[in-house]
Amino acid sequence: MNLKEKIIQVSQEIGISKIGFTTADDFAYLEKSLRAGVEEGRTTGFEHKNIEERIDPKFSLASAKTIISIAIAYPRRLPQKPQKTQYRRGKITPNSWGLDYHYIVQDKLERLARAIEELTADFEYKGMVDTGALVDTAVARRAGIGFIGKNGLVISKEFGSYMFLGELVTNLVIEADSPVDYDCGDCNRCVTACPTSCLLGDSTMDARRCLSFQTQDKGMMDLEFRKKMKTVIYGCDVCQICCPYNKGIDSPPVVAIDPDLAQPELLPFLELSNGQFKEKFGMIAGSWRGKNILQRNAIIALANAHDRSAIPKLLEIIDKMQNPIHAATAIWALGQLIKEPDEGMVSFVQEIKSDHPEVLAEQAAFLKIAKGL
Repeated sequence: MNLKEKIIQVSQEIGISKIGFTTADDFAYLEKSLRAGVEEGRTTGFEHKNIEERIDPKFSLASAKTIISIAIAYPRRLPQKPQKTQYRRGKITPNSWGLDYHYIVQDKLERLARAIEELTADFEYKGMVDTGALVDTAVARRAGIGFIGKNGLVISKEFGSYMFLGELVTNLVIEADSPVDYDCGDCNRCVTACPTSCLLGDSTMDARRCLSFQTQDKGMMDLEFRKKMKTVIYGCDVCQICCPYNKGIDSPPVVAIDPDLAQPELLPFLELSNGQFKEKFGMIAGSWRGKNILQRNAIIALANAHDRSAIPKLLEIIDKMQNPIHAATAIWALGQLIKEPDEGMVSFVQEIKSDHPEVLAEQAAFLKIAKGL
């Protein structure tokens, strides 16, 4: 076997679902769209800031000649249902089930790199997963992992779009693979199914309108997105659920998945301290934004689930006023759960004392509706 064949064999042995090879030539064609996204305010702010580094692999590794792209398929259905309890459950999207995928992909890349070091001398490399400089989807497309769909995700016939991506920028000289010869065609399902119309139809999006971003953004969630997130407290999967390439595909778990964490009980979730949150959810990808943002989402999810058993907890959150964003969100949730508040409830909201602008705004909105103004 030649070096490429040996690397492919090793990748299969360590559990990499698909591997592809491409040159370390630049991705200059991306520059226009990347700059447009920034200038038009369509980026999340989580992206790597230096666009030159995003489009030229040699900024990451001066000796770069070949990029090895890998994909690790993950399941889109829970291996088993969570246990039944008295509490309504929220949802966390499949890319955040089990151990944080950054650790999973980094481990696979490191194991692959160590194996390559045993196969060839003077091996240099730089591994990247999601938070690196390069655009993972562009690398994967050029390396033949799959095509970039209208939802902006890499899609393959074998695994659909439920794949974690990563790459090794290397100094190896290896024959490049070709991009796949299939694509979305005339299908537009993800564009029309997107709850917030964030997909632009050309594989780009207004990322700030994506519900996945909204569940990770700080502060108050804009009113237009609250009901659209339903009971999902982290992520959004609508554009994957409706994709024909995902039909009939459900890859096995990469690591153990606890269904009770994938669909957490909402009311108990609001009781978690920082320490308890880290202990219970700290290993999942969705934990990176911290407890407070996800608890804000859980308050919204309780309202969207029409869970009136949450009312006492919402009143407690408002009364304690420990977190103004939680309190403001709880006032909104009260308005959703109590369509015709009695005098006692109106009086309670009216007497809320706070100088926080979001609390004042939600208080005014609640009272305006309650008083029929």
